[in-house]
Parts: sequence; C-alpha cells; structure tokens
Amino acid sequence: MNATSLIARIRPRPDVIDVTPSATTQPVHRAGQTAPMIRMLFAALMLLTVCVDHAAADEEECGTLRNAYGPFDYRKAGPQQLRLVEDYHFTPKVERLYSGESSSIQDDIAYLLKVFPNHHRGLLSLAKLSLREKKAHLPGSPYSMACWFERAMRFQPEDGDVHVVFGYYLSKTGNMRGAADEFREAIRLGVESGNVHYNLALVLLDLGDKPGAVEHAKKAYEAGFQLQGLKKRLQKMGLWTE
Repeated sequence: MNATSLIARIRPRPDVIDVTPSATTQPVHRAGQTAPMIRMLFAALMLLTVCVDHAAADEEECGTLRNAYGPFDYRKAGPQQLRLVEDYHFTPKVERLYSGESSSIQDDIAYLLKVFPNHHRGLLSLAKLSLREKKAHLPGSPYSMACWFERAMRFQPEDGDVHVVFGYYLSKTGNMRGAADEFREAIRLGVESGNVHYNLALVLLDLGDKPGAVEHAKKAYEAGFQLQGLKKRLQKMGLWTE
C-alpha cells in the first residue's frame, strides 16, 4: 500500500480514482497474431513503470528507509540491539507519553522508528500521541502518521502487527471501514490473537455488519480474550448465543 492510499484513509479524499487494471480488459493472444502479444508486453511494461513510480513517490513523500544505523526488523532484533536505542529514546516515560528522554517525545520516537521502522510499540505510542494532540502530523516530526505506517509497511510488508496498530489508529480517528480492512489484513498475514478479532468485531458492529461482528467476537473469546464488554453488547442486541 502506498503513502497516498494511507493518507486517504486518515483524511478521506473523494477525488481518488481507482486505476487498477481489470483482468477482463487484458488482450488475448491468438496463434499467428503478434499485435495482442505486443499489447500484453506493453501493458506489463506500463504496470512495472507504475510500480516503480509508486515506490519512488512513496520514498519522495515519506522518506528513504536508509539510515546511519539500521534499519532493522523489530521482530528479529536482539536484546542488545534494542537496548542500544530504547535505553536512550524509548524509556517507559517516553512510551507512556509522559516526557522525552533525549529530546521531545516525538523526536525520540522518530529516532526509534528510523532505526526500527516496524517497532510496534513505538508506532502505537506515536499513534496515541497523535490522537491526544489531535494532529495527523505532529509538530517537529519529519513525517505524518500516514507516512510512519507507510514506512513500516514498505520495510516489512508481511508484518501483520503493523496493520493491527494502524487499524487501531484508524478506528480512533473514526475511519471504521479502513480499520476493518487493516484488521483483516493483519489476520491474512497470520495474526490470530484474540485482540485483533475483538477489535475487528467492534469495528464491524459499528459498520452494521452484525454477522461479521458475531463471527469475530466468537473467535476472540475462543482465543481466550477476557473483556466481556463486546459479549454483553451483542447479548443486549439478541445476537449472542452460547
């Protein structure tokens, strides 16, 4: 997902047009005819060009991932590697948004996310700070929240937990449909915690998808999720049966 798409989810834009090529419009090659093959090759070349252009646009808008130290995959980083950065830029008071450690809160977390772009706790703390300050682009931060998530996804596209955090952020900004998409993508990527099913159920309930809400609520409780608020809400609506 490119940066423009992520920004659109945070700040919906009605002028965005879907230009995804349709499979039904692809040319058909017949033996002895070279023109369809040429068109297919041209279409493939154009698609490759679009992909390269998107990657370049994402980097131009949200910055290169190259860094003096890193970037490193948060999931694979060793304790010493994490301590080297977290002890100076992501101490408990930074994570809890009390105050900065080496600089301001947003500067400390920005440093952290440049080294570990998919640092889940760092992304969550920055998202909470953005929500607290009611600003999608925090003052002094080099990137918007959309860009911080885009960078994490660009760096590790298969990291489902990044989508969980982004889904949480979108739900808190009121973009329930975007949040549902992110929670579903997290599940598709292998995140099967009760937490993600619980949050998806809440979002689907707000969207009016009652069967989907019940389905994921049951999965959440089957996975051992403890909070009973969702179950009680579904029971009051006559949707929950043991």
